[in-house]
Amino acid sequence: GTWHIVMPAALPGYLAGLKQGWAFSWRSLMAAEIIASSPDLGVGLGQLLENGRQTSSMSMVFFAILLILIVGIAIDLLVFSPLERAVLRSRGLL
Repeated sequence: GTWHIVMPAALPGYLAGLKQGWAFSWRSLMAAEIIASSPDLGVGLGQLLENGRQTSSMSMVFFAILLILIVGIAIDLLVFSPLERAVLRSRGLL
């Protein structure tokens, strides 16, 4: 029934939703780090970006942007791509 037909058929859609949800949450985290800064929180990537902007340090801004990009690509390659490949391979679509 449901567990043998509907859930396996819906799995690729769930994975696509998780991937998109992670991308939205990553952007929201960066925005939150720029808005909410506190010495108790430490310095995150968003705060590093904001510090570079405030001090007019383009090298720091580009470094922060590069780190944000690298983390985003790494999560995609290390988490979501293997999951998608496994699901597609199990269905004979790869």
